Amino acid sequence: MRAGMSFILALYFYRFQENYSMAQITTLEQLQLHYKAPHPVVVNKGIHRLEPHTKTFINNCPFLLISTISEQGHIDVSPRGGSAGFIKILNDQSILIGDLPGNNRIDSLRNILYSPEVGILFLIPGINEVIRLRGTASIHDDEEFLITCTEFKKSPKLVIKVIIKEIFFHCPKSMLVSKLWSPEMFQDRDILPSLSEIIKDQLGL
Repeated sequence: MRAGMSFILALYFYRFQENYSMAQITTLEQLQLHYKAPHPVVVNKGIHRLEPHTKTFINNCPFLLISTISEQGHIDVSPRGGSAGFIKILNDQSILIGDLPGNNRIDSLRNILYSPEVGILFLIPGINEVIRLRGTASIHDDEEFLITCTEFKKSPKLVIKVIIKEIFFHCPKSMLVSKLWSPEMFQDRDILPSLSEIIKDQLGL
């Protein structure tokens, strides 16, 4: 009886694994079966330098997310913020981001040393379009760059220079469906304890 039950359970588990693996998308051909071909404008909208619209957006941007790759190949995303204009446009193909004092983990800076490829997402509160940038980053301590990136009367410790490989406006659909900037969607902070309490709980301190 037990042997029969074991056989049935093993068969069920095998079929479950088989169905699960069949549901996993593993090839580009399988992936494309689920989506229509994008419009040529969408495919070709990436440009390789800043122009008036991307400059206006970046000059008014107070917040960005920068993705980097570690020596081990792990992906990391880190926020950066300041007053509108804290991102400095050096020329049509490069920008500067000052690294103001923070928690000193320097994950992004360390990663850039190993792999200069970065991705950046620029956001402006109240505007649903965002800008996506793909580029190559380097780290500098030039006095001229440090002065240029002074924020809140403080000079950054270092400056990240990003040379643009591709930049484009991303459609607003994700912002619209999430209602990210709608006041009625704002969540009360009291759903969570303070950050120090969260860290204490997570580390068992």
